[in-house]
Amino acid sequence: MARVTPIPIVALDVPDTDRALALVTLLGDSCGFYKIGGELFTAAGPSVVEAVRREGKKVFLDLKFHDIPNTVRASARSAASQGASLITVHAIGGRAMIAAAVEGAGSGCGVLAVTVLTSMDANAYSEATGKPASPVQDEVSRLGRLAGESGAHGVVCSGHEVARIRSESQDRLATLVPGVRLAGDSANDQSRVVTPADAAREGATYVVLGRTVTASSEPVAAMRRVLEDLSSGAR
Repeated sequence: MARVTPIPIVALDVPDTDRALALVTLLGDSCGFYKIGGELFTAAGPSVVEAVRREGKKVFLDLKFHDIPNTVRASARSAASQGASLITVHAIGGRAMIAAAVEGAGSGCGVLAVTVLTSMDANAYSEATGKPASPVQDEVSRLGRLAGESGAHGVVCSGHEVARIRSESQDRLATLVPGVRLAGDSANDQSRVVTPADAAREGATYVVLGRTVTASSEPVAAMRRVLEDLSSGAR
């Protein structure tokens, strides 16, 4: 399977538009794609998507929709109309819900199905679902197949599951990897973390960079290290 450098997406996990745009300006040309999640979108609303796009950047709207299909279809349509390039839904919402999101999003906005959150290990997932503890990779694989059969652009998974998803989907599913940390950084509340180079070696399509860049005392230097790490892993 061909290996390409993953597309870096920086998480704008900040409480207001001013701080989000300050980070976008600070990072400049080193990043062209930003994640807007629940914290920022709840505080600032759709206008923050427009503001980031006015800076010439793409937006990954990470709201993890999980509702009845009709509601998710409408939500995906709204997100796409705001200019989001990627959105997320929870794969556990099922085939009809994922397919509804794909229909609502249309051809210009990719739907990524969240498999198992990277903050969860096997025991945490077992407790939440009531299922016997089993390897997380097996559940990610099962949900990945469901996402692919439902027409999703790709899945959200940890770097540890990328190769399996790519193999089982014959590279038809994109993979987005959160929980990416530079070597030596704290894992914080993540359980299944990888370095940028690891994600690149596994063949991830996208990587999301949160605190490893945004909490750094020198975000520009941290971003430069991430880009170097991604390039080295993709060789």
